[in-house]
Amino acid sequence: MRHPRDERLLLQGAAGNVEAVIGDPGQERRRGLALIAHPHPLYGGTLDNKVVQTLAKCFFGQGCVAVRINFRGVGATDGVFDEGRGETEDWLLVARQMQQRYGALPLVLAGFSFGAFVQAQVAQRLEPARLVLVGPAVNRFPLQPVAPGTLVIHGEEDDVVPLRDVLDWARPQSLPIVVVPGAGHFFHGKLVELARVVNHSCAC
Repeated sequence: MRHPRDERLLLQGAAGNVEAVIGDPGQERRRGLALIAHPHPLYGGTLDNKVVQTLAKCFFGQGCVAVRINFRGVGATDGVFDEGRGETEDWLLVARQMQQRYGALPLVLAGFSFGAFVQAQVAQRLEPARLVLVGPAVNRFPLQPVAPGTLVIHGEEDDVVPLRDVLDWARPQSLPIVVVPGAGHFFHGKLVELARVVNHSCAC
């Protein structure tokens, strides 16, 4: 469900138009800029994914401008799936446009599944104030080590990206993982718990 303040528009990406939805809490409440990436576009991932919407709602509630985009080939976004390369470039361009539009706000990057992989790459170029990875697809994409303080949230019963794979990825980094008991990959029935973790652990 879209928030009444949400604005849907087309931004400029590396391959043409990028469809975006922006939730702006208003100049008086604006405390940060949160860019939120959706799961794999070839498996139904869109900016309207429930996990992505939950993250956007959390950050909006904290006073962040919450920005979601559709990856290439999804909705009104031009281009075709590029295995994370073009998607990273598009987010970098969107970040620049949002910073021009809203000013130098603290930057939060958040992503779900494939979107977590993309945002981890974006983070290497932008050095955000905070990186939030939900259900990172470490078994499907070469997720590089991330900065200390990165918030990683994973479902205990994830059957797409098993928890043990995420722990194996996190262990060499001494990176804590927040595990949501009983949650699968898409956090069905667990979105309230996901929101609680984000609101408790990450603020704009």
